[in-house]
Amino acid sequence: MKKALLALSAAALTAAASLFVFAPPAYAATGLHISGRNVVEANGQNFIMRGVNHPHVWYTSQTSSFANIKALGANTIRVVLGSGKRWGPSSDVANVVNLCKQNKMICVLEVHDTTGYGEDGAAATLDEAVNYWITQKSVLAGQENYVIINIGNEPIGNTNPSQWIDATANAVKKMRSNGFEHMLMVDAPNWGQDWQNIMRDNAQTIWNADTLKNTLFSIHMYSVYNQASTITSYFDAFQTKGLPLVIGEFGWQFSSGEVDHETILAQAQARGLGYLGWSWSGNTDPILDMATSFNPAQLTTWGQRIFNGTNGIKATAKEASIFSGVTSPSASTSASASPSPSTSPSTSPTTSPTTSPTSGGGKTCTATYTIVNSWPGGFQADVKVTAGSAAISGWAVSWTFANGQTVTQMWGATPTTSGASVTARNVSYNGSLAAAGTTSFGFLGSWNGTNTAPTPSCSAS
Repeated sequence: MKKALLALSAAALTAAASLFVFAPPAYAATGLHISGRNVVEANGQNFIMRGVNHPHVWYTSQTSSFANIKALGANTIRVVLGSGKRWGPSSDVANVVNLCKQNKMICVLEVHDTTGYGEDGAAATLDEAVNYWITQKSVLAGQENYVIINIGNEPIGNTNPSQWIDATANAVKKMRSNGFEHMLMVDAPNWGQDWQNIMRDNAQTIWNADTLKNTLFSIHMYSVYNQASTITSYFDAFQTKGLPLVIGEFGWQFSSGEVDHETILAQAQARGLGYLGWSWSGNTDPILDMATSFNPAQLTTWGQRIFNGTNGIKATAKEASIFSGVTSPSASTSASASPSPSTSPSTSPTTSPTTSPTSGGGKTCTATYTIVNSWPGGFQADVKVTAGSAAISGWAVSWTFANGQTVTQMWGATPTTSGASVTARNVSYNGSLAAAGTTSFGFLGSWNGTNTAPTPSCSAS
């Protein structure tokens, strides 16, 4: 994920498909491998990734995140590493792999330094990423049952995206010539979104470059994929070609024109495709955080949706069979303070939260209003809703602006306004909360003069 989402228009993907369906390929003798279009364990058991991305290289002390993500149901974690060109170099790969194994999750390791090469002058090449992996070979050898190597994150931007073909084929060849037998994952160009269909139309070339026929193609779905037809046509193309695909990153529809995450989740489940949402916590723009400040007890709207919603992780994830009989450590209930990252991905609240409970009919809830970012004339706020001592099936949060603020855009709740008064009601997937359960919604607003946080009230049903 590029730290600022690209403002790309929804480019219509053509549905031109190959006329041929390829026979199931050969695969590596040990470890995770491709069979047909499926990711398969060494014992022949299909494995469908259901997990999230974790920004480890910027928050190396947040090791409790592995257990917390597992506790929410994930069977896979994609871990952000650095090669040393921009971040890192990550020298704790052995510990990362052990954390994945201890928490019974398949480990997808990726070098993030390659993001946007050709358009971002600071980015590393895929060849440089391979050189980093070679330095880690002694740590990764023998971990083929547990580790997938994602050679480089979003390795080509929008400048000359066709360079992706040779760069990726050569990277795969170099990995194999240096003795790596792991499943390899390759990201698409166009900052991972492949809106020019370079990966889609040339995937066979990459597949042929792999002597072990053990390469998984990864599409990143953000604002380009804001229509169901665009999503399904891309999936159809890979299905027709008989080549394996995973959604290595995707976000959610927090505003009009953003990614159609509901279609992605539904189609992934229907087609048996793996998915890895972006991202656990610590984004420069917190709209894509799943947990506030790495705290699993403070899931955001996006976090609640991907973990607990329809076709989400908790409902669909199955643990890899390699972990049968392995005991997982319990998740922590709170996260330690995060260190200063090498590229400041997080934003601190600018206003202290205010809370007000309301009770009625034995069901109660509280609401906490936090201004997470503010700029001249505008601001972003987050509202956390917490159920009382009894489960609830719906909630409504109300407040009155005192200084002329207005809501301009809201996600995770349905707003109604009357003058300065605002009421936000739950949407379909976040109304039901267990006792002490939490969810959140957010919005963008405008202001002039003073932007004081109001005191919200919460009613439950």
